[in-house]
Amino acid sequence: MSAMKFRVAVLAVTAVLYAGGASARDDVVKFPIGEAITMPAATEKLSKDIKFYFGDTPHPEVERSFGVYTSNKKTNGFNKAAKVACDWTFLSALLSFQDRALREGGDAVINITSYYKSNPLKSATEYECGTGNLMVGVAFRGEVVKLKK
Repeated sequence: MSAMKFRVAVLAVTAVLYAGGASARDDVVKFPIGEAITMPAATEKLSKDIKFYFGDTPHPEVERSFGVYTSNKKTNGFNKAAKVACDWTFLSALLSFQDRALREGGDAVINITSYYKSNPLKSATEYECGTGNLMVGVAFRGEVVKLKK
């Protein structure tokens, strides 16, 4: 290949990549918490010893708080349905909270709020997920606690 043809090829590839990036999708969508938390992978991987309370869902009295934490997870969304990728990322975020609760000695995460791009959405029924051409992301904030028995 001549040097001129090589330069033209490089410029063409660069233009295609730049155009693709310029039109990158970045949507924020909402999905039902109930469907995500009861999918087979979630019921298999989430411990029955750790409880999750979204939004203003009532919970037993708190014995001890271990602090408020953020779980920000992403996954490859290429060629996947948004709901499938978002539910998978939802599970990943909850597993991160579960690990934190177990490490701290807690048994619940309360006041869980969607926190995608630092924008809070407090809901007991829906979570937010950011979907793009290549990546999908879910972020939550929640308080790890030990509940009174």
